[in-house]
Amino acid sequence: MRIVSALNRGVEPAAAGEFAPLDIGPLRLDPPVVLAPMAGVTNAAFRVLCRRFGKALYVSEMTTARGLCERNVRTLQMARFRPEEDLRSLQLYGTTPEHLHDAAKILVDEFGVQHIDFNLGCPVRKVTRTGGGSAIPLKPKLLDKLLAALVRGADTVPVTVKMRIGIDERYETFRSAGRIAEDNGVVAVGLHARTAAQLYDGEARWDAIAELVQLLRVPVLGNGDIWEAEDALRMMRMTGCAGVIVGRACLGRPWLFAELEALFAGRTPPPAPDFGAIAQTCLAHARLLIEEYGEELGMLQIRKHATWYTKSFHGGAKLRPELTRVRRLEDLEAALATIPSDAPFPIEGLRVRRCKKGGTQVVALPEGYLDKLDDDVGPDCEVCVEGG
Repeated sequence: MRIVSALNRGVEPAAAGEFAPLDIGPLRLDPPVVLAPMAGVTNAAFRVLCRRFGKALYVSEMTTARGLCERNVRTLQMARFRPEEDLRSLQLYGTTPEHLHDAAKILVDEFGVQHIDFNLGCPVRKVTRTGGGSAIPLKPKLLDKLLAALVRGADTVPVTVKMRIGIDERYETFRSAGRIAEDNGVVAVGLHARTAAQLYDGEARWDAIAELVQLLRVPVLGNGDIWEAEDALRMMRMTGCAGVIVGRACLGRPWLFAELEALFAGRTPPPAPDFGAIAQTCLAHARLLIEEYGEELGMLQIRKHATWYTKSFHGGAKLRPELTRVRRLEDLEAALATIPSDAPFPIEGLRVRRCKKGGTQVVALPEGYLDKLDDDVGPDCEVCVEGG
């Protein structure tokens, strides 16, 4: 049976044996789907909620190596996992070998982390201007030292990296960074097929994913423009990548993981929920956040999610100001009740931009950074930033 959605007409579900499970070291992912780390989003509450819908590798939001080493209270809180999380995966940010090595040991020994992803793709100004995130691959010798220290600190726990094509069109780093990662024992490489300058604008270059697949021996995971479950199959068929990383498309749509699990198993995905079911999911999400952070902070966090859950529904735009002011669970319940429970999910909302604004940027780098790309020393200014 062909799957028909907003833009992907006639995408076939996976045939038996078409897509193999993805092995990340000793971990087997079936289906080969990973939740992208997202700042202020992929905390324990959101990860647990998504797990209720389908199987995937659910990665925590980015955590700083320096914060872990200095025992920063907020950083340590972000590294916590709930009992339901039997596979503990975390993304790490850092710019010095010592911090990365020691942070990896802390994560493995004290938090029971079973997978560490290294952030080489963050385009956010406060990260790149200190030489972190997508700025790191500009310096191949520095990247080599950082990965060697991280893999050594992680010991037997598998390490992966997530990166972008490069800083901009002048500085494409994904090829050299992929090789360096592979040479240092990294077990898989994720590529967001945009440059840091693009942010989340324009179309992702899936051809770069295909090129990296041909270049490396380790598995390559593709990221970028997977808005619907069918896009994941299309990406894997077009690029040959071993798995997919799903980001913004699941914001306000955690049931996307049920659709992905079905399609990879060769089944017709379940129909999109009506608003009554979506409202119940939003309220369940709020309760999980309250369990983690208490009612005041939990309700602050659910506000942005509530606007994503109501995205493109009739009346959702007018409701947004009210959703961004909710202070109690009862307030949220009352606001959601203004949309009819039998309202069907709007197909036009599948590919609507979520979370990140459009537009491009000039990537901020440390002063003189581009003049010394052949050295192995990063700026001595690693910051305690969280996000991904």
